[in-house]
Amino acid sequence: MVDPKDKARLYDILKRKAFFRGKFILSSGKESSYYLDARLVTLSPEGAYLTAKIMLAMAGPRGVDAIGGPTIGADPMVGAIAALSHQNGRPVSTFIIRKQPKAHGKQQQVEGPLSEGSAVVLIDDVATTGKAFVESVEVLHKMKVRITKAMCIIDRGEGAREAVAAQGIRLESIFTIDQFLNP
Repeated sequence: MVDPKDKARLYDILKRKAFFRGKFILSSGKESSYYLDARLVTLSPEGAYLTAKIMLAMAGPRGVDAIGGPTIGADPMVGAIAALSHQNGRPVSTFIIRKQPKAHGKQQQVEGPLSEGSAVVLIDDVATTGKAFVESVEVLHKMKVRITKAMCIIDRGEGAREAVAAQGIRLESIFTIDQFLNP
């Protein structure tokens, strides 16, 4: 269960340090009057801890072999999740999905201890259109990995939930953009 105090504190940090108004072009190519740079929080000690604690609670107590997602949004979160899960005595493996397979070494697209049949939770920091989630689902399905759910810190409400649902996966978010635009 997510501790409401942790959620309130994470919201406060995100609002103060990661929410900007102005003119921005998003990775989707869309223009926006605001921007959420969640990595300013997930790369900070308290932000990483709170995000990991909340996401572990949202993931549930059992039945998940690993938690991970697309680079670069998931990168700082997976490190914090792995460390905190170990510290809590319930270790959960983590993974990162590259945009493209490596051109050298084992030429992997997914880094981390995943195997066929693994049950995973897919995470990202901010969800807009859901493109990164959908691409990640395609990569994981090729590996025959089962995705139990997808989670993000903030859902911008621009189609990600629907795009992920079209893949047969539920998207849960810690916050929605309305909580930042209309506090």
